[in-house]
Amino acid sequence: MKNKPSYALTSVDNALLLLQMLRDQGGLRVSEAAEELGIARSTAHRLLSMLVYRDFAIQDDRRTYVPGPALAANQVAGHPNQQLRKALHPHMDALCERVQETVNLMVRVGTQTRFLASVESTQVLHVGDRRGTILPAHLSSGGKALLAELERAQLEQLYRPGEPDRQLPEREWKTLLRELKAARETGYALNRERTEDGVAAVGMCVHDGSGEPVGALSIAAPAARFAPKRIPVLVREMRAAVARAEIDLESLPDL
Repeated sequence: MKNKPSYALTSVDNALLLLQMLRDQGGLRVSEAAEELGIARSTAHRLLSMLVYRDFAIQDDRRTYVPGPALAANQVAGHPNQQLRKALHPHMDALCERVQETVNLMVRVGTQTRFLASVESTQVLHVGDRRGTILPAHLSSGGKALLAELERAQLEQLYRPGEPDRQLPEREWKTLLRELKAARETGYALNRERTEDGVAAVGMCVHDGSGEPVGALSIAAPAARFAPKRIPVLVREMRAAVARAEIDLESLPDL
């Protein structure tokens, strides 16, 4: 028999109940959430807004909250990614300090990229913490850097499967192939407001001691500061950070 903890946090409990309601009901309006939990509409709205921020919910055209990608996401293996975060965090800190922009660590799971860690810029206008965020791999900078490591047959398995409803539209498929070709040639990939208005990023793959891709780093900045002439500077700093990180990863055989 489960008993409610004596130290229970009401706001946390309400957020978890909302997750269960989204999972079981498939859709939820602010008024329904407030009535079900016995809280003010403003409180329900704040809780649902946080679930949207963390990708556990999205709002449809009718302003109804429905399950977000985080609720349908496959599990990411834990132990190697804990090692990866620990090994790369000092390099992310140093890179953030040098470029004064937010630095992210992500991994690819199928056609998605999952953000494992973020080091936020201290500038007033900056890209915020993206930990836990899930983005389409073919749109995000780190996702494209990781996809560029795959053979054509592997890409087709992901984006051109037999089921038509799972296929990437022809135009997007051709765009992706062009972008991955450019990423292989240059060693980095770009995302210019493809996943979020006003945000741009450059991503680069990180390899382990055997040369296998284990994740990607990205530098994310407000699009207003992402001028073409700045990209070579960001790439140079990221390339140096990745090189140093890969030296550290050589001593982690279990990664």
